[in-house]
Amino acid sequence: MSDKRRIGVYVCHCGGNISDYVDVEKVRDAVKDDQDVVISKNVMFACSDATQQEMIEDIEKEKLDGLVVASCSPMLHLQTFKAVAQRANLNQYQYTQVNLREQCSWTHRDNMEKATEKGIKLVRAGIARTRLTEPLVNIRIETKPKTLVIGGGVSGLRAALALADLGLAVFIVEKEYEVGGWTKKWGKMFPNNKIGSETINTLREQIRQHEAITLFTGAELIKKEGSVGDFAVKIKLVNHEIISFDVGAIIVATGFDSYEPFDGEYGYGLNGVVTLPQFKEMVDKSNGSLNLNGSRVKNLAYIYCVGSRQPEDGDLENPNLYCSRYCCSAAVHTASCVADVDPGINQYHLYRDMRTYGKYEVMFEDAGNKKSLFVRFDGEALPEVKESDDSLIVKVNDMLDGGEEIEIGVDLVVLVTGMVPRKNENLTNILKIPIGLDGFYNEIHPKLRPVETVVAGIFIAGSSQGPKTLAESVISSLSAASKSAGLLMKGYVDLEPFIAEVNTDKCIWCGECEKSCPYGAIEKVFCDTKEVATVISALCKGGGVCIPDCPEDAIELKGYSDNQIKSMIDALMKEVV
Repeated sequence: MSDKRRIGVYVCHCGGNISDYVDVEKVRDAVKDDQDVVISKNVMFACSDATQQEMIEDIEKEKLDGLVVASCSPMLHLQTFKAVAQRANLNQYQYTQVNLREQCSWTHRDNMEKATEKGIKLVRAGIARTRLTEPLVNIRIETKPKTLVIGGGVSGLRAALALADLGLAVFIVEKEYEVGGWTKKWGKMFPNNKIGSETINTLREQIRQHEAITLFTGAELIKKEGSVGDFAVKIKLVNHEIISFDVGAIIVATGFDSYEPFDGEYGYGLNGVVTLPQFKEMVDKSNGSLNLNGSRVKNLAYIYCVGSRQPEDGDLENPNLYCSRYCCSAAVHTASCVADVDPGINQYHLYRDMRTYGKYEVMFEDAGNKKSLFVRFDGEALPEVKESDDSLIVKVNDMLDGGEEIEIGVDLVVLVTGMVPRKNENLTNILKIPIGLDGFYNEIHPKLRPVETVVAGIFIAGSSQGPKTLAESVISSLSAASKSAGLLMKGYVDLEPFIAEVNTDKCIWCGECEKSCPYGAIEKVFCDTKEVATVISALCKGGGVCIPDCPEDAIELKGYSDNQIKSMIDALMKEVV
């Protein structure tokens, strides 16, 4: 490639999201005469089909060998503009996206002059990086048409069946001795009153009849090597036998645990105070009446948000700040089931906010029509549960009645507990997939890549990812199955070439880079007469944590070389005239 480059720059208005706070015309004019810039344009929506076609025509007509788009976050449209470059026969890795929206206009709404100045610097940094780009080629790996599904609940079973129906071999690993997870314990489930155990029996029979599916129960994953498309895994069976096999992708569907209240939390530990899962089991086993310790239950109270939406500044060491989503719907559905068992029971629902979202709103109405009374309390004044003779007293401030304090005598208190992440430390360490602030497994992007993890080829499904209803878990599992199948059925996968590269002349093998890599992508090899580090291309994620740890400055990142980073810094330091 010659030293002279031909770069096209496009500055997006983003329908006012950028142009309302950044003078985009001034940004365009400031860079139009910069070195190697051939085209400098303003566009209303860079991501629109019309603008994409305009870029393609410009690249072909002006023979551009570099592209810079200053618009929104790369999380949204990096792949969009890479595709534009490819359609115009420009190497996709000679494209740079500058984030003018999240990093500039949205963060500096109160000062257009300074925001514009910063925007100019950001675009110049993008141009500087693009000027030093080289054509890179994806790393292609042949894939094995097999998938490992970890977890034998509804999510795992549905994912396995979907993959097997597409002609892929599937291995299911379930650490319990029976499949089904929580669902196999339940009777009627919302919203269609299907019996949980019957649902599991149906899925289990379908799994048994499918020749492409191998099910291991009482088993766990103990080792994983390799990379996307070609993972070598080992599982340990209940008899301690070790089985090894290769798979192309892994779906994690390990489910959730139910929150366990601490002693004294809303009276937990007192006779007659139970969690929602415990109560659901009582209701499913009841016949004609609901009994506790041999006595008929006449009055009961539900307390919502137990284990969810906990105060950040409270006494708990690791509070659950999130809403568990399914709890409100599960509680009001259970209340309707209770009314069907014994219409004479008085049911009181003490809630902060009622969230029977979507089509489940009808269950809330149904419960209200079956003698359920709803009392809203303030999150700053939580209900109190105390013993009184042979019953329980629940004290609460009724916010629907001006905050008046009321006392309700009940036989039973049901704590509507939420979902908490399942403890999977060993599995997490083996797979090296990230955990979010809530403790659940973390996806790359909740909307754009909702079941993918940063480890290529490993997907998450169901409530291992966060609180979900059963229907949402199934949707998630089918999404993971679809992503896995799309990866494996074409026979290969292309990985981005942004990986670390070792200069063997400088490397003296001190081992610091190997220690810092969280993916095990660096190993020691012999090169001529000395030991040096080498990068396993398929495992490297381009995180770059190895680079600053190298005392000999022997590692660079393709696509973000030292020279490129330095050139960007110089561009950011350049004064805007």
